Amino acid sequence: MVSVTGVKEWSEGVLRPFEDYLVAEEPLEIRVGKVPVSVTMRTPGHDLELVPGFLFTEGLIASRAQIASVRHEPGVLPSGATESGANRVRVELAEGVEFDAKASQRNFYAASSCGVCGKASIDAVRVRDIVPPNPNCTVDAEVLCRLPDQLRAEQAVFSRTGALHAAGLFTLGGQLQVLREDVGRHNAVDKAIGWALAHDRLPLSGSLLMVSGRGGFEIAQKALVAGIPVLASVSAPSDLAVKLAREFGMTLIGFLRGRRFVIYSGAERVGAVPLQRAG
Repeated sequence: MVSVTGVKEWSEGVLRPFEDYLVAEEPLEIRVGKVPVSVTMRTPGHDLELVPGFLFTEGLIASRAQIASVRHEPGVLPSGATESGANRVRVELAEGVEFDAKASQRNFYAASSCGVCGKASIDAVRVRDIVPPNPNCTVDAEVLCRLPDQLRAEQAVFSRTGALHAAGLFTLGGQLQVLREDVGRHNAVDKAIGWALAHDRLPLSGSLLMVSGRGGFEIAQKALVAGIPVLASVSAPSDLAVKLAREFGMTLIGFLRGRRFVIYSGAERVGAVPLQRAG
């Protein structure tokens, strides 16, 4: 996941050489059977969680039971030689599970910075049959304030490279369940949800998702598909993410830093926060 390269640093008029750590970024081809579904730029690692998580959050599968197998698959180069299967994952669906290859083809290149860029149709963005998340749960404001430090403390690769996004699943009491890192924020979320899928923990009705960076529409959508009632981020959400959260009753929190955060939707789930009105 990490490589070392020689660089030169300029600081206060002095130029010096040193070795710097770089995060790995490689393409991953996702196939269902023999059908290529998508190519995403990701940080290698936890691919066998990323791919099922991706298929689930994109609405291409509905449960773990629909997957017969998931594995890395080698390919054949133009020369006829066999290449490593490290950058291709193939999913075989269980017998009787229907898969409409034409309808399911995303037909886009998922850049690491944005998972929805280039979708063929805006209608393909919204996953159908989203169920509103658990309304009967709360999270204490003090628990939320501890999350950014907990997330950063577990980011082993970020501490060396400064170049990875993180997605952490926590209990509503603030206990970390799993943390995944990736150069793409949407991939980090898919890895975390793929972990939950593999461990039969879906829907995540008693969990909250904390992400580094911003809380965009696709992150909010993936959280809703997984049944997550609370989504928090250290930066701002997009307007579309806010609209989606309000439509489905998900608690959406942004600018979670230190002892301050902004609640954009679902304030009723945040406990121990008295409302102070202006004036």
